[in-house]
Amino acid sequence: QVQLVESGGGLVQPGGSLRLSCRASGIIFSINSARWYRQAPGKEREWVTTFTSGGISNYADSVKGRFTSSRDNAKNTVHLQMNSLKPEDTAVYYCSVAGEYWGQGTQVTVSS
Repeated sequence: QVQLVESGGGLVQPGGSLRLSCRASGIIFSINSARWYRQAPGKEREWVTTFTSGGISNYADSVKGRFTSSRDNAKNTVHLQMNSLKPEDTAVYYCSVAGEYWGQGTQVTVSS
């Protein structure tokens, strides 16, 4: 059974940073692509970044230069480092693997 558990969300002031983590069980991140999505209140879920099995990252234009995805193979965990956060980054962030499995989401709120 595949499980993805996100953590690291919270409340941060504009300009601040957060690091999200997504730990997997039942599936191996290193041979699958992992993606982060987010959904703000009243909006559709949007793609944020993909981290491929080969270690290549792609980012949405809205986060490029501020967010960085990475992977820890030993811990079967992917991370999303978010810097220079803006109020418009406020959303529930979800990780997804193999285009099929989803975590429960973690809330990120950027507010002064």
